[in-house]
Amino acid sequence: MAEQITSATATAKTVRIAARKVRLVLDLVRGKNVAEAFAILQFSPRGASEDVYKVLKSAVANAENNFSLDQEDLIISEAFANEGPTLKRFRPRAKGSASPINKRTSHITIVVSEK
Repeated sequence: MAEQITSATATAKTVRIAARKVRLVLDLVRGKNVAEAFAILQFSPRGASEDVYKVLKSAVANAENNFSLDQEDLIISEAFANEGPTLKRFRPRAKGSASPINKRTSHITIVVSEK
């Protein structure tokens, strides 16, 4: 008998925000049901919450359309942010020198599954 797929994934790659800032937001919603997570993200003051909201919305849409899962039964089973490529820039300093600026990016992944 074939095993029923009960989870869906969504990933946003190379989002222009540091992974450690995204992880603070993901810690708020990990393990919660989807409706509660949407409410938390909507009223969170952190800048990363908008990007996490979009990825969660995409994961829920994947679950509904690809696997015929019901939104009320979904919980966030996995949520993580890995480091993406770093954009390296330089800032001019005194006496003709320069100091490096690292503009960090992240890959945000959210997995939703049935309760």
